[in-house]
Amino acid sequence: MYKAVSAEEAVKVIKSNDKIYIQAAAANPQVLLRAMTARHEELRNVTICQLHTEGEALYADIKYKESFHVNSFFIGKNVRHTLKAGNGSYTPVFLSELPLLFKRNIIDIDVALIHVSIPDRHGYCSLGVSVEATLAAIDNATYVIAQINKQMPRTFGAGIIHISEIDAFVECDEPLPEHIVAEPNAIENKIADYVAELIEDESTLQMGIGNIPNAVLSKLTNHKNLGLHTEMFSDGVIDLILNDVINGNYKVIDRGRALATFLFGSKRLYDYVNDNPYIDLRSSNYVNNVSIIKQNPKMVAINSAIEVDVTGQVCADSIGSNMYSGVGGQMDFIRGASLSKGGKAIIALPSVTQKGISRIVPFLKQGAGVVTTRAHIHYVVTEYGVANLYGKTLQERIKALINIAHPDHREFIDRENFRLGGRGII
Repeated sequence: MYKAVSAEEAVKVIKSNDKIYIQAAAANPQVLLRAMTARHEELRNVTICQLHTEGEALYADIKYKESFHVNSFFIGKNVRHTLKAGNGSYTPVFLSELPLLFKRNIIDIDVALIHVSIPDRHGYCSLGVSVEATLAAIDNATYVIAQINKQMPRTFGAGIIHISEIDAFVECDEPLPEHIVAEPNAIENKIADYVAELIEDESTLQMGIGNIPNAVLSKLTNHKNLGLHTEMFSDGVIDLILNDVINGNYKVIDRGRALATFLFGSKRLYDYVNDNPYIDLRSSNYVNNVSIIKQNPKMVAINSAIEVDVTGQVCADSIGSNMYSGVGGQMDFIRGASLSKGGKAIIALPSVTQKGISRIVPFLKQGAGVVTTRAHIHYVVTEYGVANLYGKTLQERIKALINIAHPDHREFIDRENFRLGGRGII
C-alpha cells in the first residue's frame, strides 16, 4: 500500500520560502538533507528550523545562502558559523517550550523531515533516538517526509507515528552518528568526586553529555536506587542500569523507567535502547516541564556553563556576544530540581578554560547571556570545591565563589570585585 520513493522525488515538495523542521541530534535525516541541498539552484529563502544536529549540514554552507537560512533553537558546531556569515540566526527558547512554538502556530512548519525506524507489523514507526519537538512539528507541518532506516532503534514512549501519517518516505540502511566520550582527565574526575558526594541514594538524575557527566556517572557505582529523568543521556548510564544502581524505584514520575527526550552515544547505546521498554522517550514539553520534574523527590540537575560571575549569574549560551550554543533545557531542570523536595541544582565546570582563562569571573563578558539567574543558582562546583549559594547574600556568594576559583585568579577576581564596589556587579 505504501511505496518508497527516491530521496530526490521525496523532497520535490519543498518550495521556495518554506519553513522546514529537521529532527535533532543523532536522528538528523542526512539522506533527505543531501537531496534537499542538491536542489539549491531552484530553491530560494528556505528556512531550516533545528535544534543541535549531528553529522553534516551541507545546506549551511555560505555558498547556499540565497537558498537556505538556518534558524537554530540550539546552536551546534556544524551551523555555528552561520550566525557570523549571515545565513543563520538564533531563536532563544527553553526546550520545554519549543513544541509550543509549533502548537500555537508562532512558527508555522511547511515540511517536517524526520528519521524513523522501519514500521512494525501494524504500520507504526518509531522516532527512535530523538523525540524533542518533532511530534509538534509533525502535527504542525503540511507535509511529513521520512527517512526510514533499518538501523534506527525502536524506542518506547510517545515517539510513535503510523506510516499513513507520512506523505513520502525514503528507505535507507545507514549507521547513526556516534559519540564516544573520552576518558575524563584529573580535573574532571576531581569535579566528579565533589558532585557525586552531593548525590544521595534514591535521587533522580538529570545530566547531559560530555566528560564531566560521564565522570560523575562513573563515581556512582556504590549508590542505591537512583532514577533517571533527563533531557538526554549517553552510554554512561547503561552499566548503572544493568547493575541496578539506576532503577527508578523512588521516582514519582514514570517510576521504574528511564525518561529522556533524546539520546546520543555509541552503537552500544543504540543497541541497548532498541525495543527496550525500560527506556521511555517523550516530547520535551513533557520531559522538561518544571511542574513534572519537581514531583521527583531528590531531583538532581547537573549542568555546565561557559562562565559564572561572583554573584551567581550563569552564562551558558554565549562567549560574550558571540552565540555558542543555546538556552536548551538548563533552566527547565535547574528550576525543577530547585523546587523538588530535597532537590539539588548543580553547575559543574573547570575553574579555567584550556587557555587558562578563569571561568569564575567578577563580571560576565560584555554581551554575555544569562541562562540561569543569580536567584536560581544553588551549587557551583569546580575542581577546587563546592560553593553552596542558595539563600546566601551577595557578599557570601562572592567569598564562596572566589574560594573555588583557580588560585592564580583569586586575587584578580577579588580586586576587580572591590573596584566594582564590593558587590560583584556593575
